[in-house]
Amino acid sequence: MIYPILKVIVSALIISAVSEISKRSSLLGGLLASLPLVSLLAMIWLYRETHDSARVAGLSISIFWLVLPSLILFLILPLLLKRHVPFYPALGLSVLGMLAAYGLMILVLTKAAVKL
Repeated sequence: MIYPILKVIVSALIISAVSEISKRSSLLGGLLASLPLVSLLAMIWLYRETHDSARVAGLSISIFWLVLPSLILFLILPLLLKRHVPFYPALGLSVLGMLAAYGLMILVLTKAAVKL
């Protein structure tokens, strides 16, 4: 029971650290947020729980392909904010754009016979 609680605490600490550091420096906050800490932790926890290298490899490949459409959010959001779109509508539109990019990526990968 302690292991799931530890995972939640570590995850919360990372999110909190990004938020607090970003108040002082958007560069350092962005650097910490851009590190694949969640992916690394997920791979470590998956391997620790399953000892299945093939599963970790599969997760890694899925992360690679699905990181690409997630980047759309980071392009759309600042463009909308610079055009004075209020934060929450801009965030919502950015998320919708990202979800559309996910759908497109999954469609393209399926057509290309890439297994996720």
